[in-house]
Parts: sequence; structure tokens; C-alpha cells
Amino acid sequence: MAMEGSDERDLQLKIDQYGDMLFKLSYMRLQNVQDAEDVVQEVFYQYCKSAGSFQSPEHEKAWLLKVTMNACRKVRRSAWSRHRSDWQPTDGDMREGAWPEEAVPDINTSWQGPEEAAFQNEERRHLLGAVLALPARYRDVIHLFYYEELSVKEIAKVTGRAESTVTSQLTRGRELLRKSLRSMYEM
Repeated sequence: MAMEGSDERDLQLKIDQYGDMLFKLSYMRLQNVQDAEDVVQEVFYQYCKSAGSFQSPEHEKAWLLKVTMNACRKVRRSAWSRHRSDWQPTDGDMREGAWPEEAVPDINTSWQGPEEAAFQNEERRHLLGAVLALPARYRDVIHLFYYEELSVKEIAKVTGRAESTVTSQLTRGRELLRKSLRSMYEM
């Protein structure tokens, strides 16, 4: 499929705009860097085939998120994935470098000294580990709500779940995170 120069630039802008978001969502669902990268590549391939039939930027973002979630579901249901052992994070996995850097959400630490920045980085890694340890139904809504800043209504649309289901999953997911993090800090 040959693309014109302006189409290539437009696609590159979309990749720059949404690539990290889609990778993080894929990684949260699949917990495997290579699978997440493959999903993002597939999503942008599907995006090229759809040829910009979006009503608004919000519609485009929702479409990309939904296609990403569907592609992740397809990977999880594949024969290869079913025969692979499921990896669950442990306390040993919380060490420096255990999570791919691109999967750890960014925060602005430019105002901090090196000690505070290191502490914040370690805190983010612990939080990411706790989120990754959640069951998928809670992990999805927590990620979309806090990391992608989608509303409950938008999450319901992207996931195909009822708003009341999303709300209850957010509540249960927060409670599981609270318990997990409390036990982590009591050690």
C-alpha cells in the first residue's frame, strides 16, 4: 500500500500523538513489550485502512482505544498466548529496570532534586506493579481512567461495558489497589 508524502506525514503525526498511549494500554493488558509493540503496529495498520472516517478527534481517539483493546483480546486468545505461562509481578520484579521505561507513566520531576526524583520514580514503579497485578477487568478501567484520563462514559463506550459496570469496576479496582499498596508499605 503506497502512501503519498502528506499521508505519511499525517500518519507520523498520529503515531507521535497516540503511539505512547496505545503502547501503554497494550502493555497493561498484555504485560509483554513485544506483543504490545505488535498490537500498536496492527492498530496503525487498521487506522491506515480506515482512511480517516472520524467525526471528531474524540471519536478518533475512542476508535483507536477500542481497536487496541480488541487487538489485545485477539492476542490473548491466540494459540501462542494460551500456551505461554502467565507472568505475574512479584516483589522481586519491583527492582530498577523490571518494567520497560516506556510503560511507566511520566510525571514532571524537573523541580525536584535527584533524591526526590529517584523516590518518585520508585513510587511510580510500585504503583505500576500494583496496577499490573490487578485482574484485567479492573486494570483496564483503572488505566483508562487515571492514565488516559477518560471519563466513565468514554470508558464505557470504548470497552463496550455499561457505565454502572465501569463505575463499580473502578471502585473495586481502587479498593484492591489500596489493599495492595497498604500491604506493600507496611512491610
